[in-house]
Amino acid sequence: MDTTAWLRREGQQLRGPLKHVALLTTLNALVIVAQAWLLADVLTGALFAHVPLSELWQPCLGLLLLAPLRALLSIRARRTAFDASVAVGTHLRRRLLDRAQALGPLGLAAEASGDLITRLVDGVDAVLPYFARYLPQVTAAAIVPLVLAAFIFPADWVSGCVLIVSAPLIPVFMVLVGQSAERASQKRFRQLTRLGAAFMDTLGGLTTLRQLGAAYRIADQLDSEGEDYRRLTMEVLRIAFLSALVLEFFAMVSIAVVAVLIGFRLLWKEMLFQDGLFVLLLAPEFYSPLRALGALRHARMDALAAADHLIALENHEVPHITQKNASLAPPRGAPALTFDDVYFAYADGRTALTGCSFRAASTGITTIVGASGGGKSTILKLVLGFAQPASGSVRIEGADLSELDLAQWHECVAWIPQQPHIFEGTVRDNLLLAAPGAEDSAIRRAVADSGLHYVVARLPQGLETPLGEHGFGLSGGELQRLAVARALLREQATVWLWDEATAHLDKESARAIADVIQIASRTRTILLIAHRLALAQISQWVVVLGGGRVLEEGAPAALAKASGPYQRLLQAEAR
Repeated sequence: MDTTAWLRREGQQLRGPLKHVALLTTLNALVIVAQAWLLADVLTGALFAHVPLSELWQPCLGLLLLAPLRALLSIRARRTAFDASVAVGTHLRRRLLDRAQALGPLGLAAEASGDLITRLVDGVDAVLPYFARYLPQVTAAAIVPLVLAAFIFPADWVSGCVLIVSAPLIPVFMVLVGQSAERASQKRFRQLTRLGAAFMDTLGGLTTLRQLGAAYRIADQLDSEGEDYRRLTMEVLRIAFLSALVLEFFAMVSIAVVAVLIGFRLLWKEMLFQDGLFVLLLAPEFYSPLRALGALRHARMDALAAADHLIALENHEVPHITQKNASLAPPRGAPALTFDDVYFAYADGRTALTGCSFRAASTGITTIVGASGGGKSTILKLVLGFAQPASGSVRIEGADLSELDLAQWHECVAWIPQQPHIFEGTVRDNLLLAAPGAEDSAIRRAVADSGLHYVVARLPQGLETPLGEHGFGLSGGELQRLAVARALLREQATVWLWDEATAHLDKESARAIADVIQIASRTRTILLIAHRLALAQISQWVVVLGGGRVLEEGAPAALAKASGPYQRLLQAEAR
């Protein structure tokens, strides 16, 4: 779908409000006609008929009453359009957020976070003026000149012909200028997305940049990107001001032609002064909505440029997830997980799993080891339901995962990633993300069982201590304990998925985490991704993965004695 068709589709939501705006605009045009006629009547009577002002109080009163009425109609039309555009923007942003959620970690893996934020915030904001101002102005430009022409022609058909002939010149020029303006707006928005992505990435990696001494160099690059954005913005404004100037020129020339024709015909006494003044008062109002439409042309250009990026997000291919029967609830208790001849490839063509088959027993620890790129993390993504295999099946206690309700399944799963994400807020806030309704006793128990109580004890405000974004102020081991405490708070979670549980931790912290894993495995099914093979020694079952296939599996002690891939991994780690 092209951008114009997309904007037209989104604009269908404003059909009702635009009809209301059209009615208000028509009434406003009639008020303009009444004002012009009353003013012409007053001036004609006072200047030529020498009517005393005391006898002109009725048209004067009418002018006083029509002025606030015109203002109220204009304000009401703008308010109606604004409220409708806000509703459209809210619906659009919610739909795009739902789309991002549907894409999930796999679908958004290639997207820069700054680029995505720019689309959802600045992209939607760039579209809103199109609905709030441009579309209502298109309505006004279609209605007001026709209404005024219906009254101008009976008063002076010559002036009416001049207005009707010259009026199309304005939209024609808008189309001609609009092509270059559209290209400039698209360049500007692309630069904005690049600048937003670069800025967000720089903020996220500021510590690393400072350590590498690259902060000032990256700042210079951002400054250069910002200068390019400023230059493109000024280019768009230059085109907008130029088009506005030419539109004003055409309108003023047309009004001048009408004024000259009326002047000569008044001198030749071919028309009444009141009719001539009436037409002259309406001529600027005739062109006013067309000039305003030309001035708002940049709003349409910005909307078209932003729509390109929003359409790209909507058209982003969603990972293949088919729920065969979403009504099935996950099995109770700690289930066994079975991979049966699973094949999975990413959208870019990379094959992650090929004929992968293994079983993770319930209430125990199954550790998956192997070289990087062997498909270990893909297994966790499939268990989480972020994607489904192209062939084969992932079974939960015998039931195909695609037949389970994903929302209910996620309630049964606790995921502890390699680098837990800590949100800005207090320690308690970050814990309650896992269980918003958890009582203080449950929080204290989870904190104690995870070993986090030692950390909380030294914090100045205990659980109420605010944490910076990404857990600034806590070490890697302390962050891992906080993630474990989150998992413990999810008492209904009978499946724990660990991704590199002890990566980047010292031996003491790794040993403490291993103790927590062993205790939790008594009542839960634990699937563990491990690089440190020492962690595999506490497992009941080890799966050696390589090239997307299971190369070897068995008890860790038995695999250590066999001359297979696991023993070679042990020897490589010992070197």
